[in-house]
Amino acid sequence: QVQLVESGGGLVQAGGSLRLSCAASGRIFSINAMGWYRQAPGKQRELVATITSGGSTNYADSVKGRFTISRDNAKNTVSLQMNSLKVEDTAVYYCNAHARPNPLVSLYNYWGQGTQVTVSS
Repeated sequence: QVQLVESGGGLVQAGGSLRLSCAASGRIFSINAMGWYRQAPGKQRELVATITSGGSTNYADSVKGRFTISRDNAKNTVSLQMNSLKVEDTAVYYCNAHARPNPLVSLYNYWGQGTQVTVSS
């Protein structure tokens, strides 16, 4: 199966920056879209940004112009550069990948364990 491991979360003051990284490992035949989602306390998980294997990106309106998603297909990694962080960006951030562990199965939605991002005022 495919495992996703995130890193880079932490505590930062408002206006600061953080960079999240996620590495996919295990049995990987192919990875289509990868992305980042977040979940704040008492709220539903929401999309932050996604990127296709071809490099097309999609961002939540709340992070456009502040966050940048990037990907290294050769290394099966995805990163999220977060600038001008706001208190409302505080959440657990989850890495996501639509992947196949082998060519005989359909795409499956894989999730990382999450990394906490806390933005203080």
